Amino acid sequence: MCGIVGYIGRDRQNDARDVLVGGLENLEYRGYDSAGVALSNGDVTVVKREGEVSELVAALESRETLAAPVGIGHTRWSTHGEPSDENAHPHTDCTGDLAVVHNGIIENYEQLKAELRGEGHEFESETDTEVVPHLIEAAMERGENREAAFRAAIERLEGSYAIAAVFEDSEEVLTARQDSPLVIGVGDDGYYLASDVPAFIDHTDQVLYLEDGEFARLTPETVSITDADGRPVEKSLSTVEWDAEDAGKSGYDHYMLKEIHEQPRALRKCLRERVDAIERTVDLDLEGLDDVSAIHLVACGTSYHAALYGARLLRERGIPAQTFVASEYDRASLAGETPLVVGVTQSGETADTLGALRTARAAGARTLAVTNTVGSTAARECDEALYVRAGPEIGVAATKTFASQQIALHAFALWLSEESIGSDRIDALRALPDQVQAVLDDSDARSVAEAYADSSAFFFVGRRHHQPVALEGALKLKEISYEHAEGFAAGELKHGPLALIEDDTPLIAVVTGDDEIAQKTVSNVKEVQARGAPVIAVTDGRSDVEQYANHVLEIPETDPTLAPVLANVQLQLLSYWIAAELGRPIDKPRHLAKSVTVK
Repeated sequence: MCGIVGYIGRDRQNDARDVLVGGLENLEYRGYDSAGVALSNGDVTVVKREGEVSELVAALESRETLAAPVGIGHTRWSTHGEPSDENAHPHTDCTGDLAVVHNGIIENYEQLKAELRGEGHEFESETDTEVVPHLIEAAMERGENREAAFRAAIERLEGSYAIAAVFEDSEEVLTARQDSPLVIGVGDDGYYLASDVPAFIDHTDQVLYLEDGEFARLTPETVSITDADGRPVEKSLSTVEWDAEDAGKSGYDHYMLKEIHEQPRALRKCLRERVDAIERTVDLDLEGLDDVSAIHLVACGTSYHAALYGARLLRERGIPAQTFVASEYDRASLAGETPLVVGVTQSGETADTLGALRTARAAGARTLAVTNTVGSTAARECDEALYVRAGPEIGVAATKTFASQQIALHAFALWLSEESIGSDRIDALRALPDQVQAVLDDSDARSVAEAYADSSAFFFVGRRHHQPVALEGALKLKEISYEHAEGFAAGELKHGPLALIEDDTPLIAVVTGDDEIAQKTVSNVKEVQARGAPVIAVTDGRSDVEQYANHVLEIPETDPTLAPVLANVQLQLLSYWIAAELGRPIDKPRHLAKSVTVK
């Protein structure tokens, strides 16, 4: 959940400091509470600070002579020990001759720490990570060389890790991964290491992805990759299909607002060459999935809400589909079945989702990754991958990736079912990006947000296809505004939540169409209105719900199964403007991380 960067220049005149700091700044979106670097230029020098990267930059600027061609850096999201200078990474051994950064969780660190203390090692932090440099030190004291000592230390670890180390009097970076991502960048001026590509996309788009159990040694001349037994591993370079400009703010105040406004382009990319307007077909270029009899969708957070939406569409097309919170998925969830298990994960690195997919594979099930990240662990490990093509998303709160997941799953349901696809559905899919743009251009969400930002709580409701969007709307508001928000199936409102309704608890109701389902939701709105609570209706205007609402956020008419995508844009904007009105750090909400790589 934190960020790793590393760099080794081809020329000793190259300075790692700017590369490391720039990489850490590019990884701030992942969530963190402290930052640090270790620079190797004969001696190993560590500088680290609690707080934002700017605190680290100030500390480095006070030491202008500090320069080195080799270094590693880290942004920490606390798991063991509070945020502090002492607990920040990198961590060193007793001598200070080597330094280590680590993402993940070392489950047996207490046992290792007790053993090392018994051998005379002294610890300065509360972290699990600090055992790693001491394990390396102990192995070197036994006569092992640096690489052998690094491997020996890794072999002792239980849990998840992406680890990098630098050493005194050595121009090399040693690294290894298990259940936590690491990618190597190959540039003209040197080699880069990171937990995510944005860390070094300013410098190169040529990458090598490390797999679980692999080690890498970076020197000024080369990168050598080996497996757990030390055998060489051959890898081909991959090209990242976006650039540094794609990951910038482009004049917006926040990445989140920029990414909300990028949704029309993201949806066009998701649909391109997949939906044929002339033949009225959907083609996803997936193999071996033509005899699917049942589907399990596993996901977390926002992706779980997309999975709920996708599961309903699959069931409507005659395909049995269930959705599971990934952290709760186990062999018992399979219940003797061998369904297709679909992991929905923006990053492709979400630990709980990867765990669920591995459980499925171990039971003999086929797996499909629905992900935004080419080359991610989920994409590599699953039998097939369906890319949502949203482009880089930097804001911690998912926006355009949620919309793209919705449409990718929508297309998947159409592609997989044997029912014919009506012309109206195809036309609605193709019109969707322009309709999203219309919502962005005409939304009144900002003025509504200004009216209700000081409310004590917010309740979101919707039925059928809109229920996942109600859940997502509440989650988005919680994530970035820190205000209490809950999402419900509209029919559940009277089964308990109605007791919480007061005159300062707005109800945000998603109501589209004019059928019986819409009228039932209108009845729920009337129940709330009768109790004095304000109502914000997100509607296409067909149900007359606006006559019972204090405010209306309009969306265009479309196919009922696509209306949730449009409604969600209004909810995203509402959440954003409420958070802005309250002065929250929208792109970096407290305690949260973009890619959750611990269980």
